[in-house]
Amino acid sequence: MLTANADTLFEVSWEVCNKVGGIYTVVSSKADLMKKRYKNYFLIGPYIAKNAEDEFIAEQVPKEFLQIFDQLKKEGIQCYFGSWQIKGLPSVILIDYSNFSYAKDDLKKKYWDDYKIDSLNSNDEFDEPLLFSTAAGKLVELYQKNNTNKKIVLHAHEWLSAFSILLLKSAKCKVATIFTTHATMLGRMISAANNPLYDILQNIDILKEAYNYGIQDKHLTEAAAANACDIFTTVSEITALEAEKFYGRKPEILVLNGLDSEKFPSFEETSVQHRINREKIRRFIAYYFFPYYYFDLEQTLLFFIVGRYEFKNKGIDLFIRSLAQLNESLKKQDSKKTVIAFFWIPRDVLSAKQELSQNKINYLRLKDFVHKNDNIIIKNMLNHLLSCDIKCYEPELFKTENIFNNEFLVEAKRMRLHFMQKGNPLLTTHNLAGEQNDIILRSFTEQGLDNKADDKVKVIFYPVYLSGVDGLIDLPYYETITGCHLGLFPSYYEPWGYTPLESAALGVPSLTTDLGGFGRFINKTKKTDGGIFVLKRMQRTDEEIIKDFTSVLENYCSLDEKGRVAQKIIAKELSNLADWNIFIDYYIEAHNMAVKKVFG
Repeated sequence: MLTANADTLFEVSWEVCNKVGGIYTVVSSKADLMKKRYKNYFLIGPYIAKNAEDEFIAEQVPKEFLQIFDQLKKEGIQCYFGSWQIKGLPSVILIDYSNFSYAKDDLKKKYWDDYKIDSLNSNDEFDEPLLFSTAAGKLVELYQKNNTNKKIVLHAHEWLSAFSILLLKSAKCKVATIFTTHATMLGRMISAANNPLYDILQNIDILKEAYNYGIQDKHLTEAAAANACDIFTTVSEITALEAEKFYGRKPEILVLNGLDSEKFPSFEETSVQHRINREKIRRFIAYYFFPYYYFDLEQTLLFFIVGRYEFKNKGIDLFIRSLAQLNESLKKQDSKKTVIAFFWIPRDVLSAKQELSQNKINYLRLKDFVHKNDNIIIKNMLNHLLSCDIKCYEPELFKTENIFNNEFLVEAKRMRLHFMQKGNPLLTTHNLAGEQNDIILRSFTEQGLDNKADDKVKVIFYPVYLSGVDGLIDLPYYETITGCHLGLFPSYYEPWGYTPLESAALGVPSLTTDLGGFGRFINKTKKTDGGIFVLKRMQRTDEEIIKDFTSVLENYCSLDEKGRVAQKIIAKELSNLADWNIFIDYYIEAHNMAVKKVFG
């Protein structure tokens, strides 16, 4: 375990007390360990009232910050001190920059003069982080002036926090600075535009492409921070390749993303949770599909993909094509297995499908009817078992009329008829704006994944967040995952990839790729027994990738329950390799390198 050499650490991120994406997980999940390593550890984030209500508890401002906060207030910068309501309750300073906006144009000129950042045509998406992280830099600058005897470190995440570093460097403030880019703006945009980023990387006209995509302000901010900071880091080997090309500086160290394994259930606990939550998902499947046709839920496997709606970057395109091939393969085998593939990809929705809502109502009525009669059914069954001779226990001789009377059967038949629907099950749970043009739904249809009765692979586009109160599955994100069998994340652009790691930590096998930071990390462990499958995507054609992807799916479908349990055990064990207790030293090393560079 490395010893931290700094006296005070400020960690700046747009996602402190403000959940937007994966950086929230990075910062929040390691905060307790950072607090234990540093005597003085302060997180800095934006003050967003609705988020602060849920995640932030205000506390008395420490004496060392009273004068600083007063001085910043005179500039229109309001600071709030308190604790983040996560493990360890780390100290947080949230910055309200709304009254600092008067300085926006002057700041843009300053950063143009000092760093040639072109923000002439920028909008609020750029301007708000500009104000926030500049204010964060001012705060640390004032703190340093009051604590000249301390070794102070500022660690900024992504371009949204980068101006804190740029301000300190312009002011020649003696603070050791670290900049971490978790992805590159240009790399993400090029990949999303269906271009083979890694094939063309060395020949990209960087500035030209930044302007072509209209991200010159953000790209130039990234580049300026990457070159101005004392120590430059990124989260994976794959992102380091982009960073070196786009910024002209190779990262000094990789700060890999970990998980707090203590927050995740033990394998025994995941096994119990799997059975409980699987049954809740099966209830949803019952009213989603069974009004149209029936299949055996005991022989049904639950696959899923979850993440941002980035059709190519997240590998949604290849996932759909591989599912289509799996469907044909299982049909040819006349497999007893059915695969339900969930697409938990949030997007704008109008409302839940009325047809699905009605199916749910009818299903619950049928279920309630059975429950109301369960005492009579149990009584009749017990009487029948006690009264008949031993021959009646043979399946072909067992008479159900002694258990279900005519009145029950007539009402059950009526309710079953009311439950039935014509046609095929829906492809999506919700009405979508521009539904006919939605690329996921269009791809389902193009690949023959239309949820017909003879399909062995069924698809469900579920375009809302798994909040636990969505009115359908009604399970939170992690609990929903534990109810499934296999998580599939075949990303093209994935600087790290938390979702396959989280899935494995929950005891659910997952698939990632060698274009993701986590996938490359797993490859380096030389663990080849499965649990986490790493699909080869680097410098391969779509057809080659799909062939291998389909093979992984087919092999998983062929496993019996014992084989699936073995894969769950391996997945859980592999996830422990990325525990923050191991990875936190990468951060400490980066900080110590910066301290040595600045303070000697």
